Amino acid sequence: MLLTRIAEVANEPLVLEPADRRVEWETNTWWLCAEDEDRKSLSVSTVVAAFERTASAIQVRIRELAFPGVATFYVWHDEQAGQLRCSAGSVTADALPFGSAYELSDGLGPVIQGFLADSEPGTMDWSGLKSVQNHSEPTAAEPEVVPIRVWARSVGAASR
Repeated sequence: MLLTRIAEVANEPLVLEPADRRVEWETNTWWLCAEDEDRKSLSVSTVVAAFERTASAIQVRIRELAFPGVATFYVWHDEQAGQLRCSAGSVTADALPFGSAYELSDGLGPVIQGFLADSEPGTMDWSGLKSVQNHSEPTAAEPEVVPIRVWARSVGAASR
């Protein structure tokens, strides 16, 4: 089912509107889930190949639209939601619209591996959390934020 859904992303509505990134994000972002059986039966290479085919198909669509600018297709594992997510937008890979830190992955394999290996998708380990103290008092340094690992591929006519 996951492979089918990844393939379907290539034919979903696609908006490239550099002046309205919110519309791009809302239209061009897809949430992908997988049942336990699907996760166990899929290989990283099979899922990677499906996303690469989808990225290529989106690139063809962007060229057919005659969009002259930069466009990026990108994939990440949303651990909190237990989902793979992918999106496309008129931005470069170093300017993706994340509200938190992210790091670009050299390959898609590590992103997919994390998703497929997630034995309890959407479940967070609460054991490391500490109770909140009075916010008016200074506290120890905040824990280091672990950046989201993202795979990105340029799919636009122009690249920077």
